[in-house]
Amino acid sequence: MRGFSPTTVRGYTSLLARVVGRFDCPVWAVETDDVDEMLHALAVAGLAAGTRRQYLQMLRTFHAFVAERYAVQVRAVFGVSLSRGGLDRFNRVRHAGDDAAVGLPPSRERLDAFFSFVRSQVAVGCDYRAMARDYAMLRTPYLSAVRVSELVSLDQADVYLGLGPSGKLHVRFGKAANTSGPRPRWAPMLEGLDRIVAWYLADVRPLFPAGPALFCDDEGRALKAGTVRDRLARLLDLEQAVGETRFTPHALRRACATHQYERGMDLIAVQQLLGHRHIASTMAYVKPSQRFVEDAWQRATDSAVRALAG
Repeated sequence: MRGFSPTTVRGYTSLLARVVGRFDCPVWAVETDDVDEMLHALAVAGLAAGTRRQYLQMLRTFHAFVAERYAVQVRAVFGVSLSRGGLDRFNRVRHAGDDAAVGLPPSRERLDAFFSFVRSQVAVGCDYRAMARDYAMLRTPYLSAVRVSELVSLDQADVYLGLGPSGKLHVRFGKAANTSGPRPRWAPMLEGLDRIVAWYLADVRPLFPAGPALFCDDEGRALKAGTVRDRLARLLDLEQAVGETRFTPHALRRACATHQYERGMDLIAVQQLLGHRHIASTMAYVKPSQRFVEDAWQRATDSAVRALAG
């Protein structure tokens, strides 16, 4: 499987079963209308655009695999020539980054308030170790831009406090691109994350059962991505956050990219921070505030005026 981890293989095979189960015919007999109907049903069921896109990409990939490996056999047995399998350029789901409706990530002020609240709960909460773990865990995507899937794959051995100016995380299972295997990278620990992780490793992680996972459950096993989302939602409920004041773990990654860019980090450096192959993906993540944009316009205007005056 070209270097894929067992978890990734299980995820792909599970998704394939769900996709194929949507149709009552072989993949080569799927028509364009069938694909449209599937996408509509997924949208009605409330599945996010990213999930619907995964279904569509899996269908494309599986059809391509069957056409590559078994076209001759399919023609011999069924008398069918494999074509596009009902997939055309109109069968697509917009990427979140293409959607103008994707709003700004939570502001620095909003996240400062949230993490201040969580810190206060660490001291008074009934489950110190879980609350302290959640504080360090949620700080990590905001101050290193790791994906939630990468976050839960981190082991204690992946923390290198002495590497670079402020320590780094070894992301061994970075998001794969198309059919490539996982793409590892080094994620810097920014704005004091190294101190938070060092505190967590020294004072909090030993309160959980021994095991390799950096962020674990009560049994010492690595947390699931869904658990991270649930823990964040629970904290937001506890904070009584509503409407636009709520956010997701993915929004913390977007906030990291945006806030570092606003602080002066070069866009190419932000690209490396996010682990993106293409700069266009990074540009879709970086959503500066209107105040930042207007200040940039004003600086450009002032610079032009000084140049003309000189």
